[in-house]
Amino acid sequence: MRLLFLLVLFVSGACAAELPDLRSVAPELRVPAVTAGEPAAGRRVRRTLPPYRGTEVHHVLYLPVDWRAVRRFPVIVEYAGNGSYSNRFGDVCDGTVESSSLGYGASGGKGFIWVCAPYVSPDHQRNQRLWWGDVEATVAYCTGVVADVCANYQGDPSAVFLAGFSRGSIACNYIGLHNDAVAALWRGFICHSHYDGVRAWSYAGSDRAAAAVRLARLRGRPQFISQEGSVAETQAYLTNACPSGRFTFVPLPYRNHTDQWSLRDLPERAALRTWLAEQLKGAD
Repeated sequence: MRLLFLLVLFVSGACAAELPDLRSVAPELRVPAVTAGEPAAGRRVRRTLPPYRGTEVHHVLYLPVDWRAVRRFPVIVEYAGNGSYSNRFGDVCDGTVESSSLGYGASGGKGFIWVCAPYVSPDHQRNQRLWWGDVEATVAYCTGVVADVCANYQGDPSAVFLAGFSRGSIACNYIGLHNDAVAALWRGFICHSHYDGVRAWSYAGSDRAAAAVRLARLRGRPQFISQEGSVAETQAYLTNACPSGRFTFVPLPYRNHTDQWSLRDLPERAALRTWLAEQLKGAD
């Protein structure tokens, strides 16, 4: 079995090497830098929920260029991939809220509030860059940040989406469907590269039995699932694990493990934006 697994990895790596590099397509968008000061239209700022003032735990809030206090806006909450990641193609991820891109690319910087949420470290003093930290604290911060955005920045509680890349893609279910309360927040999910339950990882609860409990909380809501190269493994898993699910599978014809594909004018990004628009139809 181990030999077969290694063979699959070798073949997958060889296939990835044959795909074009994403850098062959120039980015159309640049994620705004994080600045100091109060939130305002077109600004991306660092914020901390009241229970964590005096610590380094924080999220990043972006209000779209068309933000006005007179109407509600849909919200994309995003989780980052693992930190200290790099591969032979030059892809890197530092695991910070500041380095995420997926939600900005999905919205183009307008029409959606975009929040990059943290994983909370076990000592509750900083953002966790590798895996989950304190899971319960991370889930509580997530629910708190959604409440804050909807109460104070005109977020629409009926149109909140959860998105993530790599570790963040797994987090869409692992964190976003952790319990009934957090699961109830979401209108839909954007999962790029990896998926909860497809393979076992080094943390408790990554097995398929535990993932199935979380997946049951999805309750028919839609997920946009993409991955570099091929999404076939996740599709095969969900065909068995959730055959009635509302899943949209989109492979990216590039070799790169990154969320920065969403900053480029690609057919796959157009498909994501169309998917988002479809999910917003009928929002309260």
